[in-house]
Amino acid sequence: MCRHLAYLGPPVPLTRLLFDPPHGLEHQSWAPRDMRGGGTINADGFGLGWFPPADPSRPVVHRSARPLWSDLALPALAAATASGAVLAAVRSATVGMPVTESAAAPFHDGAWLFSHNGRVVGWPDSVAGVAAGLPVRDLITLDAPTDSALLWALVRARLRTGGTLGDALSQVVTAVAAAAPGSRLNLLLTDGRSVAAVTYGHALSVRAGGGAVLVASEPLDDDPGWRAVPEHSLLVADPSAVHISEGIFS
Repeated sequence: MCRHLAYLGPPVPLTRLLFDPPHGLEHQSWAPRDMRGGGTINADGFGLGWFPPADPSRPVVHRSARPLWSDLALPALAAATASGAVLAAVRSATVGMPVTESAAAPFHDGAWLFSHNGRVVGWPDSVAGVAAGLPVRDLITLDAPTDSALLWALVRARLRTGGTLGDALSQVVTAVAAAAPGSRLNLLLTDGRSVAAVTYGHALSVRAGGGAVLVASEPLDDDPGWRAVPEHSLLVADPSAVHISEGIFS
């Protein structure tokens, strides 16, 4: 399984999310606390997406097929780069799926950044019917031949028709869970202004306060402000408020 996080709030150096906390994303890449569903470390790539304060309408995305800890230039880049809207992820590839830069989250289009923590059971046959509803162009231009890339295409199709972040995630999780029971579908999505996330088969925690919100697979530190998001819930948040709809996928 993978690990991911999203931050919205006052601009902070990326190092405060990746390297500085005792259990930041870099630490989670080689010493995760909760890898239910498979894997021991997250060494199959990583990705960062951040919205520059000078142009908050379009994110910058950096992805790699290498382990996060192996990028020797990244600590300096993270210390020198600040943003008020970030989505980052480290990857543990499902057996049989490619380890390539394009398979690493965040997947992106315009102002949208997306990540998936989990796996689709019975891939690809189980979700062939769900995928058939996508435009052919979307299917032949998937970022990678992976379940996560298909989930992103399904979410993006709903966003393009005007769906909200929360509605897009909810609709996709409902459809895929019905087609592929037992799947793990923790999804994370942001447009730089708000963030939406689903807990379905894996853990997620949130910390809010001080005009900021941080959503992560695992708490980055021992701050008592962290709280677990219940299983089968939808979270929608911005820096001023967090809304959790509990048990809507039961």
